[in-house]
Amino acid sequence: MRRDTIVRALRRRGTTTVDALARHVGASRSTILRDLSALRDEGFVIHTEQGRGGGLYLDPSSVQATARLSVIEVFALIIGVASMRAARTLPFSSLADAGVAKIEKALPADKLRDLRRLLDCLYIGPLAPQVDISNLGEMDPALLPAFETSFLNRQFLRFRYRDAQGVESERQVEPQAMLILPPLWYLVAWDPARDDFRHFRMDRIIQPDVIDGTAFRSRRVRFDSGVQPVRYA
Repeated sequence: MRRDTIVRALRRRGTTTVDALARHVGASRSTILRDLSALRDEGFVIHTEQGRGGGLYLDPSSVQATARLSVIEVFALIIGVASMRAARTLPFSSLADAGVAKIEKALPADKLRDLRRLLDCLYIGPLAPQVDISNLGEMDPALLPAFETSFLNRQFLRFRYRDAQGVESERQVEPQAMLILPPLWYLVAWDPARDDFRHFRMDRIIQPDVIDGTAFRSRRVRFDSGVQPVRYA
């Protein structure tokens, strides 16, 4: 994270100094020098100009060639862009969609396989006009980090759930997939207590908590024929 901040500072400032970077990221000169060395080892071309008025600057041609996205980061981008496209009301969604497709196609084969496994768990589409969202509530701020951890690490998620009639129940489930119908999204989970899949609307989930030391296997989620997983490459 610190090295990403250094690269962004170099890109935005044009020319800077080790001292300025140290102040910017809150680290010592020696730490910044080690980070600069590591970034050069990764392929970033960082020039040093000596003398008064000199400093550090990043060769802009090295940025695109060395930029690396993890599978999870590409997955997150796809969620954002596909949701943007499904909303059908935001400008530049088609261009964003094309850009993400190019990123995915540039992934090496092993990362592409990992990404496709994640995409099998992602379903995004437009919200049906008959769905009533007049009662849409605020989402528990703890839900996003808890869900992300549970989903990626395959750990059980525990929470209280309030259904459409206002009845609350305790749940302990296996987060298997996401169904995103902007502005709503649903946690699609296997509920062992009910021996079946259940959909949980995000604004009705209360006090989510990842259960450490638990694990679950991937299950094939079955939706109606009109709902398909997200696909790019």
